[in-house]
Amino acid sequence: VRQIHGTLNGLGERCGNANLTTLIPTLMLKEPYASKYEIGVSKEALARLTRTSRVLDDILNRVPLRSAPYVGASAFAHKAGLHASAIAKDPKTYEHVEPASIGNVRVVPMSNQAGQSNLIKRLSEMGIRVEKGDPALLAILGEVKRREALGYAYDSAQASFELLARAALGLAAEFFEVERYRVISERRRNARGEIVVESEAVVTISTEQGQQTSYFKNEHARDLHDDGPVNALWQALKSDLGPFQSQIEDVRLTDFKVRITQGGTEAVTRVIIDFADDSGRFWSTVGVSANIVDASFGALLDAVNWKLVRDEGEMDNAAE
Repeated sequence: VRQIHGTLNGLGERCGNANLTTLIPTLMLKEPYASKYEIGVSKEALARLTRTSRVLDDILNRVPLRSAPYVGASAFAHKAGLHASAIAKDPKTYEHVEPASIGNVRVVPMSNQAGQSNLIKRLSEMGIRVEKGDPALLAILGEVKRREALGYAYDSAQASFELLARAALGLAAEFFEVERYRVISERRRNARGEIVVESEAVVTISTEQGQQTSYFKNEHARDLHDDGPVNALWQALKSDLGPFQSQIEDVRLTDFKVRITQGGTEAVTRVIIDFADDSGRFWSTVGVSANIVDASFGALLDAVNWKLVRDEGEMDNAAE
């Protein structure tokens, strides 16, 4: 073979084409290919593969495939207790390549099945040091168990878990407080007799600078993805966040998933939302409520707070 034709993420007609996000790392990192072939991709470029794959999906308004080899969000996820414990001792026991070599990250999803070793490992990845046997570990695991009983799930909402852990450890930063929000959706005929659905939202927050209220109405929605109540709330929330406005302007919602965790009149809605920013970061949050809008708003708040926490940490590291 002298030449291989393929496309990023395997995009193409019908069944697609050879997936370069799988072929490139296989040829560069796996023997006997690595020592036999030169494909013209540097190790530095390979380390940007995951971000490249996800940015392309974002441009095409596609949801990144979590199960994709190498670049998927689940490609290096380890949940089971013994499994995750072995990873902490020797990653090669369960990982065929180093995640960072293709720009991906190792994920140890948190649930009530997680042990202290897994939790310590996860906290360490967040930059939080806690010794084994610390009572705070049991407090965090207990809070995870309590919330899972209410319908929360942190397997794929790592940003929300980080905020939970920081709160349990007394490390939660309070950037702003939501005083109230209101969202209204209306279905009517416009002046041309066409049926339109419009949503408007009002959000009032408090910061050190005082109270401020922001408003958004999507009466000129560009497509069907822009005219819902959740988007109206999101646009209102991020339109004026006082001193933190500049930090969230590049945050965008990339996927929205809803699941009903209980049936009947006591149904509880779980919402998981995926986000991204211009720096290449991707994160997910979860919200739970009997009201789907309120569950969504909880996830939106977690997304903003996580972004501010991470930005604050980066600024502290830069100062040091």
